Amino acid sequence: MTLIETERLVLRPYTYDDAERVLDIHSRLEVIRWLSDPPFVPMADLDEARAWIDNWGEGDVGPTNCGLAIEVRRTGVVAGTVMITKVPNAEHDERQAGWHLHPDSVGHGYATEAAAPLIDEAFAAGLDEIWCGMYPDNHASAAVAKRLGLIDRGIVPDPWYDGDSHLFSATAEEWANR
Repeated sequence: MTLIETERLVLRPYTYDDAERVLDIHSRLEVIRWLSDPPFVPMADLDEARAWIDNWGEGDVGPTNCGLAIEVRRTGVVAGTVMITKVPNAEHDERQAGWHLHPDSVGHGYATEAAAPLIDEAFAAGLDEIWCGMYPDNHASAAVAKRLGLIDRGIVPDPWYDGDSHLFSATAEEWANR
């Protein structure tokens, strides 16, 4: 996966040099409560952070399957992660976009600025459709999805996870015409 650069950000693969920041982000309940199903278990130590970093480097990594560090160009600080991954429990090869930030990096527009070019790359690589699902009360991520121009499909029974989710999506054509 090559670097993606924006005006303020560098999107790049994680390295072990990022382990302390990864631990800081993933040991916070206010971050991890949005990332998976309960129980929410904070990351415990640097070994877990390094294993998390290793997981992003395994398998078929490319524009339709990646998790990248969002590095703030001016400071070099990793603000968080932007990703495109296979939707778990999907019958087909549906892909989802996602992001999460350290609390000190929220509110600067980094998630939107990082996700847009990554989604561009995924569609350029041949992806037909992108999904974005979140807990119904994750208003901050819903606002990012709307700013990106993803189409709000509403709060509906989630086809891949238990319960309801707030789903957004776009086909390649919808994305190009947003």
